[in-house]
Amino acid sequence: MSTVVHEWACSVKVATVWTEPASARELDTPATSNPVLLAEWLEALSYKERLALCDENRVQTQLLYGEPVLVEKIEGDWAKIIAVWQPSKKDSRGYPGWVPVKQLKKSTCLNPIGIARVSAVKVQLWDKEEKPLLVVPFNTILPVISEDAFYFYVQTPHGEALLRKKYADVAMSMEQFSKRSAEEVVALGEQYLDLPYLWGGMSPYGYDCSGFSYNMLKACGYLIPRDASDQAKSGEEVSIHDMASWKKGDLLFFANDEGTGSVRHVGFYYGNGQLLHSPSTGKTVEIMELEGSKLEKEICAVRRYAV
Repeated sequence: MSTVVHEWACSVKVATVWTEPASARELDTPATSNPVLLAEWLEALSYKERLALCDENRVQTQLLYGEPVLVEKIEGDWAKIIAVWQPSKKDSRGYPGWVPVKQLKKSTCLNPIGIARVSAVKVQLWDKEEKPLLVVPFNTILPVISEDAFYFYVQTPHGEALLRKKYADVAMSMEQFSKRSAEEVVALGEQYLDLPYLWGGMSPYGYDCSGFSYNMLKACGYLIPRDASDQAKSGEEVSIHDMASWKKGDLLFFANDEGTGSVRHVGFYYGNGQLLHSPSTGKTVEIMELEGSKLEKEICAVRRYAV
């Protein structure tokens, strides 16, 4: 075993963060490989095998390509990491978990002129010879080295790459992306209607409920906590008893025991008594009527991050 505390980056398009090295099953090998075979992994999983990611506490979250992490220690083929862009009460530095070392690469020290955030569902990166390098997902963020009329030249775990400008937003830092309206947050979410739910999911291959809210808000300039229970304690508080005060794009939180227990779910208020959310394993991103549903009796908090 070797011990380090160093900044590394995710070197696959999406890396799953596991609870422990032993959490990954043999059938999860496509998700722990490099290159990662995410679509093939998800297509092969049965309902029960997907459900076990949650029910057996196997998966914590996911990382996107180039996302920075702190590596606390390396044990064999696995690294204990902290996802520093995913705020969590579990660790003041970010979200903890385990990732295969082969899905990480030590970050290169450089002086970027900014950072680019992928705004399309999936985008092709090109190498310096303009040959296909890798397809990366929505919300991937990479340092910008330079630019021309059509491309951002970005630093990646695979070296310098080209990213088409029309598929990205740019800012000087994470905090300096322009903040978009709540209406725009919801409109982004609508792009993912019918996408299958994935426990721990943080990409267009599948979102869990709080991964969905986290990523739609991140894409609009708001960095919020990763988990629903933490999201419910941040942002501007809105009365749960006055539906007339709720605005499209507010986050609605739901708890066990008719709203008195622990927070278990989150979704966007869609207006007109409706909810836009990623529901649960076996279901897809949907817009649903709250009235008459189980969720109607479980509302425990309303928070506003975007206006």
